[in-house]
Amino acid sequence: MILAIDIGGTKFTMAVFDGIQMLRRESRATDAAGGRDWMLAQIGEIAAAWRREFRFERCGIGFGGPVDFRAQRVLLSTHVGGWSDFDLPGFVSGLIDAPAVMDNDANVGAMGEARFGAGKDCSPLFYMTLSTGIGGGIYEHGRVWRGADSYGGEIGHLTIRPGGPACLCGARGCFERMCGGLWLQRDYGRTARELMREPAFVERYVVDLALGLKAAIMLLNPARIVIGGGIAKAGDRLFVPLRAELGRQITSWSRARVDVAPAALGDDSVLYGTLALGGVGF
Repeated sequence: MILAIDIGGTKFTMAVFDGIQMLRRESRATDAAGGRDWMLAQIGEIAAAWRREFRFERCGIGFGGPVDFRAQRVLLSTHVGGWSDFDLPGFVSGLIDAPAVMDNDANVGAMGEARFGAGKDCSPLFYMTLSTGIGGGIYEHGRVWRGADSYGGEIGHLTIRPGGPACLCGARGCFERMCGGLWLQRDYGRTARELMREPAFVERYVVDLALGLKAAIMLLNPARIVIGGGIAKAGDRLFVPLRAELGRQITSWSRARVDVAPAALGDDSVLYGTLALGGVGF
């Protein structure tokens, strides 16, 4: 059995897989005030309950923040405190008495959609998570491109509005600051789900969303962009105007593809991606 863990800014999810079949799944809202210790206690509670029924061979973890993949340590989380330089795989391995491996959640989501979802037969693929924050994963020919220091794909902190509002990272006008769900709620006093039901808001919103994605299209020339995360659940209400806006923004002489699709695995892109980290499928 494989234990899969997806740690995000507003919720975390755990699942048990037998091969590619999901046998158990549990999701809980994140208590940001509780920080790392609260999250670890929750993970330990669920893992202990499942160990009464299952014997785990390995674990794959997708973490919602920068990860040093080679060192297998969390670098930081801008949404939940206490994670800096933490050995999360070591902690989980101690819980289940089996090896654990971790990567940034967007990289893991890219693996999941490439192997099982909307990115099948698409290479290179750019996967973006559009939720509390924004992250990106670059996948080509069976591998994630992580860059020299595991920071490859961090599209959320490109500056798309110079001099714009301050982001949690300390810069201004970041893609995440302009389009992430955390900031939509703070700026407008309503959830992203509510805002996505208003065509007038979406028409304005996709201008900034397209600015960020244009950078990925012009720099990487992906065969397809797959967008996962809670905001992507708006479906055609978001994707139809987004594709139209990208068509207006992409440089006129460019023949780069504008192929943008919602994640086929919904909330489970990262969970399925952990099967690659856990040793199944790739």
